Amino acid sequence: MNASDAAVRDRLTTAIRERGDEIADRWVQLQQQRAAIGIDEGELREEADALLVLLGGALNDSDHGMESVVDAHRDLRDAVMELSLRRERTGATPTATSLAVLALKDALLEAVERDNHDPRELFPAALMINRLLDEAAALSFTAYVERREQIIQRQSRQLMEMSTPVVHLWRQILAVPLIGTLDTARTQVVMENLLQSIQSHEARVAIIDITGVPTVDTAVAQHLMQTVNAVRLMGADCFISGVRPSIAQTIAQLGIDLSTILTRATLADALAAAVEMTGQDSPAGGAQKNR
Repeated sequence: MNASDAAVRDRLTTAIRERGDEIADRWVQLQQQRAAIGIDEGELREEADALLVLLGGALNDSDHGMESVVDAHRDLRDAVMELSLRRERTGATPTATSLAVLALKDALLEAVERDNHDPRELFPAALMINRLLDEAAALSFTAYVERREQIIQRQSRQLMEMSTPVVHLWRQILAVPLIGTLDTARTQVVMENLLQSIQSHEARVAIIDITGVPTVDTAVAQHLMQTVNAVRLMGADCFISGVRPSIAQTIAQLGIDLSTILTRATLADALAAAVEMTGQDSPAGGAQKNR
């Protein structure tokens, strides 16, 4: 860091130390004016005080350039990310969060101007404040987006799990009724849930019902074969049911070889075959005995 940057850092650090209360009050005021933030004034002030202390400490550290002040100081970085999370919880948009962070620019610059009116010194101070707060605003935006992506991915997986339940049809017989498109991500969820259920129920037969799958192409067939192979590795047999005439014709036209896989036209047919395979009474016969 050159002498000029060091001098500007010292100027900003001094302003934060000597005028911290004024800066915090002004920052809270600007946030309330410019951004739709659903946080009360007391909480905003506590947040401002804590962030300014961390910011002053980071500026006082001469080991890092201005472009990496926020990212290089873990406590300051965490504070900015927590600021973003707090606003996300109130329903604030990422734009509003970034504007809230950027409002600190004006508050800092006003504090510096009170002690020095020389444009030759104010200009480099303004540049440094811009670089510093732009980095913080970008971090708050990134943190917001990353958390949203995590939520979306978690919800997407939960929806996939809900849409691919493993049903305990009969003793030692499980079924997975598939509805919709079977892609790689969904195949993984189906496979994990099915294999876990085979282990927990000590199942001998698994039925994958594709009645609700609109089309079967090469990719879907490959996913089905992967699942069947995984089931076999668990020591269980596997049926694919719901093979409609249109799907059978498509599979034949595509030249997909499913000859090694047990198939049935309906789930009922697959269940009857599975019961026979396991040497149990048929579902109808078992129901009569239970009565």
